[in-house]
Amino acid sequence: MRRKFFLFPFPFMKVADRISRHFSGAQRIRNLVQCLHREPAPGVGGACLTEDTCGKTLDEFPDLATLRKLHSMILVDHNLRSNPSLGIKLMRAYAACGRPRVARHVFDEIADKNVVFFNVMIRSYVNNRLHREALAVYHSMWSLGFAPDHYTFPCVLKACSGSDDLRLGVQIHGCIVRVGLDSNRFINNCLVAVYGKCKRLKDARQVLDEMPDRDVVTWNSLVAGYAQSGRFDEALGCCREMEAAKMKPDSSTMASLSPAVTNTSQDNVSYVKDMFTKMANNKSLVPWNVMISVYVNNSMPNEAVDLFSQMEVQGLEPDAVTISTVLPACGDVSAASLGRKIHDYVVRKALRPNLLLENALIDMYAKCGCLIEGRKVFDEMQVRDVVSWTSMISAYGRSGQGDQAVQLFSQMQESGLNPDSIAFVSVLAACSHAGLVDKGMYYFDLMAEHGIPPMVEHYACVVDLLGRAGRIDQAYRFITQMPMVPSERVWGALLSACSVYSNMDVGLLAADQLFKLAPEQSGYYVLLSNIYAKAGKWQNVDIIRSVMMSKGITKVPAISNVEIEGRVHSFLAGDRSHPQSKEIYEELDALVGKMKELGYTPETNSALHDVEEEDKEGHLVVHSEKLAIVFALLNTKPGMTIRITKNLRVCGDCHVAIKLMSKITGREIIVRDTNRFHRFSNGICSCGDYW
Repeated sequence: MRRKFFLFPFPFMKVADRISRHFSGAQRIRNLVQCLHREPAPGVGGACLTEDTCGKTLDEFPDLATLRKLHSMILVDHNLRSNPSLGIKLMRAYAACGRPRVARHVFDEIADKNVVFFNVMIRSYVNNRLHREALAVYHSMWSLGFAPDHYTFPCVLKACSGSDDLRLGVQIHGCIVRVGLDSNRFINNCLVAVYGKCKRLKDARQVLDEMPDRDVVTWNSLVAGYAQSGRFDEALGCCREMEAAKMKPDSSTMASLSPAVTNTSQDNVSYVKDMFTKMANNKSLVPWNVMISVYVNNSMPNEAVDLFSQMEVQGLEPDAVTISTVLPACGDVSAASLGRKIHDYVVRKALRPNLLLENALIDMYAKCGCLIEGRKVFDEMQVRDVVSWTSMISAYGRSGQGDQAVQLFSQMQESGLNPDSIAFVSVLAACSHAGLVDKGMYYFDLMAEHGIPPMVEHYACVVDLLGRAGRIDQAYRFITQMPMVPSERVWGALLSACSVYSNMDVGLLAADQLFKLAPEQSGYYVLLSNIYAKAGKWQNVDIIRSVMMSKGITKVPAISNVEIEGRVHSFLAGDRSHPQSKEIYEELDALVGKMKELGYTPETNSALHDVEEEDKEGHLVVHSEKLAIVFALLNTKPGMTIRITKNLRVCGDCHVAIKLMSKITGREIIVRDTNRFHRFSNGICSCGDYW
């Protein structure tokens, strides 16, 4: 009996119908063939179409247009149409073009299937991430009486891993053992991956330990399993075992580690850096992207920015992943010029639209205080998600433009997007920074209408909202009525407000809670010390200092960053390590003299927690942000905006001083501290002294 093969993805008459506007009847097909022969498909090489020519062309995975033309030619040739080898090659080619469903049509039209057809169809689905469809083909394979082989199991296990189907994975493992394929390295690698992905790490490790033959892929699969579960120490332990077994970690090892390399120890970061250094000459972007991500996720933005610059020197072109990874670091250190350079690259390489990348650009501009540029990216987006809106709302909020933030929040709702929990945090924080107390309380109540239960972050925002407005007692009552245990952030917001408004009674209550929750956090001791100092309770100030000394608690050093020509410069208070220190201090002395002529008097209360009674004024003069500003004045053109990032809150004295600096120099100076942006221009700050 003659075998029946139809290798076109649609029934034959449907194909004829599609070209009916050009041809009629049987003559249509003959004319179509002649037309195709006159204009042969690229790579087909002439009018004579043979099995060998078709096979070689399909093996090269032609583009979709060529593939369809070639498929049409096969369709009208009886010998080619009934060739099972070409059927398999067509399936593979369509899958490679991202058309697995067309490959499925070819598969379904084949009457006499064997295990190879099933394997190719399963692989076609897996390679296109259609894992459930792949598993359905596997089940139908069994039901039709076809036994899987050593090519089937790796693909099916990948489908189990992709769909988190542990139950089926365990069943397949049993089947593998029964048919005697449990020593096959490729199959075992997939088993390790399945168990690791499904967080059955003991089973994954057992499979690896029992393998007679391992390779780098084996170890990478286990590394990925530990990393995805956040067990970074064990993931690194696997890397060390791999090296002890004389196997070199590769780009995939780095990629496998990346999920767990967040807020880890410096030793672990150093180990990954050493691993990266050994493969840094590799032209693959993967290790570079991972290493930048490691730095970003471990609060090392300067290192991330430096590594990105090294990558450019090496001649490696960043991709969308590189860019979306490094942009947060640019924002963290206010590297606006580098961020703009990256943005130009995105435009030049036509990498937009790309939601992840565009959101990263908005976030970068927001962190650098470049609201106009950030809003331009936002307005040009073809598609926006809640993250896009939230980033822009947060940007306005941190710059003190609460009205704009509130307006944007309303526009997001009008666009049909429902705000999520994080969006409410952003709008509440915006209201707090702008002193919009009533509006903030309205949004807190609005959460219930959206079915979003307030979390501790929302309560902290409300405490901050009330505290900044001076409603200390109301903020304290709000905390006592919380349906959950107040967090460190909640009490911290209250203590900070007490320090600003010199409320000793409530401040002591807040400090008592904070010393229980975070006994090693120096900032809370400093805030309480400030409260006592402003009240003239010097004996209590000394007691706090003694407690800190006895516990070995030291104040977090203030660091200010400024970017000049793509390089980030960092300054500490009293820093004299910079090569230009002599010029910086000379210029600073001259500037302070001009400031005093305008009535500047150092606010020595700001120094009470920093030094003993001597030289308070001198200490204030050399605060890190002042040094960074003067360095920028010396190294940038007149009129250029200066952008400073500080890791602590700007003190009162620096706030007054920078106002005068902006007036004397005619410069706009933007300072981002832990709370918000301060945009100083002509002696005025955008915060309106409300911070």
